[in-house]
Amino acid sequence: MSTEILTGAAAIVRSLELLGVEDIFGLPGGAILPTYDPLMDSTKLRHILVRHEQGAGHAAEGYASASGRLGVCIATSGPGATNLVTAIADAHMDSVPLLAITGQVGSHLIGTDAFQEADIVGITMPITKHSFLVTKAEDIPEVLASAYLIATTGRPGPVLVDITKDAQNAKVPFIWPPKVDLPGYKPVSKPHGKQIQAAAQMIVDAKRPVLYVGGGVIRAGANKELLKLAELTGAPVVTTLMARGAFPDSHHQNLGMPGMHGTVPAVTALQKSDLLITLGARFDDRVTGEVKSFATGAKVIHVDIDPAEIGKIRFADVPIVGDAKEVISELNDELTAMLGGTKPDTTEWWSFIDGLLERYPLGYLPASDGKLTPQHVIERIGEISGPEAIYAAGVGQHQMWSAQFIKYERPNSWLNSGGAGTMGYAVPAAMGAKVGQPDRLVWAIDGDGCFQMTNQELATCALNDIPIKVAIINNSSLGMVRQWQTLFYNERYSNTDLNTGTDTVMIPDFVKLAEAYGCLGIRVEKEEEIDAAIKLAIETNDRPVVIDFIVSRDAMVWPMVTAGVSNDEVQYARDAAPVWDGEE
Repeated sequence: MSTEILTGAAAIVRSLELLGVEDIFGLPGGAILPTYDPLMDSTKLRHILVRHEQGAGHAAEGYASASGRLGVCIATSGPGATNLVTAIADAHMDSVPLLAITGQVGSHLIGTDAFQEADIVGITMPITKHSFLVTKAEDIPEVLASAYLIATTGRPGPVLVDITKDAQNAKVPFIWPPKVDLPGYKPVSKPHGKQIQAAAQMIVDAKRPVLYVGGGVIRAGANKELLKLAELTGAPVVTTLMARGAFPDSHHQNLGMPGMHGTVPAVTALQKSDLLITLGARFDDRVTGEVKSFATGAKVIHVDIDPAEIGKIRFADVPIVGDAKEVISELNDELTAMLGGTKPDTTEWWSFIDGLLERYPLGYLPASDGKLTPQHVIERIGEISGPEAIYAAGVGQHQMWSAQFIKYERPNSWLNSGGAGTMGYAVPAAMGAKVGQPDRLVWAIDGDGCFQMTNQELATCALNDIPIKVAIINNSSLGMVRQWQTLFYNERYSNTDLNTGTDTVMIPDFVKLAEAYGCLGIRVEKEEEIDAAIKLAIETNDRPVVIDFIVSRDAMVWPMVTAGVSNDEVQYARDAAPVWDGEE
């Protein structure tokens, strides 16, 4: 145990170093300024100065999601802290381990409406695993160690630590390691043996099982265990939006993504199943559609690290609280003993599913207006870049197409804002991912609407040698909103035209904007130019690259289950016949 006299600010820096943090994304201001002074002297912490605090939060998310390590962001009080709120909420919805450190006005000023005062602890309490207010310098090491533990254990998530300016300035003995006392915080990782046995028996008895895999499998690092379970059982696998890459797309048991824009085989398999083996998924409304009509004939095994998720939406016949990696590993052992080298007979089940796979492959039609087909652009990005690349998407049509038409073979290669649906996520998340995984190719696949919310982080990338690739799927519209207006609002396109890629108006000109930020800017309007532009972007590593793909605004995302209706009403395409139910 070491003891020396440090300021609270120096204690913040030293604590982060000792916790193994290497990279921080932030922006200074008055209430956090004391911490930025010793931060300048640290040889172990790399601070990346962002252009907006929301960018710092999303960058920390991307860093954590790509690397599996804690993401750290830092901001000043008041508006600096509130600018982090969107990213904190995003991390909370998607279970991303995030530490947000904010400065606060002096403790004697709290509650006086002092300059740049905001109750960020109160603001963030509903969207964090925990929020701390530190008013005494001697508490800093213990609080930061506790925050690290809370953020990275159990169900990962964001933790906020708000530290007053006087606590940063005060000098106190620095004691490490601190005593961490978190009464009541005891996440369960090891499953109950009887529940494992019950689940294994239910799997052996099932005729139409489905492995319903959520993002918790990726957070737990359980992809190898999942592969073994799938091959032991022979069950089809569906991977939610947050679980893309948890199970290889090339594997013949992978049916793709379920949900509102999932594949017909994935959606229908869930509906017709007699057993949902639910692993780290939370029965999100985008997957279930109308809950009362979701998989009505199925029993449920529900595995989750968070006991609050089990039974929240759907009754679990066999609830198992525990870490997905440990649970699946023990389930594999139990099944191996039960099956004795055989597999459950799912021949009839696969005959039905194979019919779905044959009848309803993912596909798209060429654009009818002469512009690029967005699905084709995204498909080529994936095919040329390969499965070793990392893909971060914004929110909307391009997000769904990226989930559908890029093949994911490994975990932590698909980053997106799943629960919160945050526009502006892609560019800073890709930036953070590239910092966390510098040897991997990183793409931000963004819409022209999303891109304009956080594109200032291109300056951060250019100045810090973070050569991300940005593909703007530019349909000159808020694409997903326009799709809904087409389908449900009689084609009344109220306030969805962005004028970013029309024949007469281009505000802004994304190529000029990219060049102004020190990036290589490329515009692609012809199909024969697509591959060359992608390859040039991949080969250019001395600066970020932005490709403005001018695509059709009439392209829509299919399949689709309209919000609030039964998954039985999945539409393969607009005006398509009902999905085949297995009867000729």
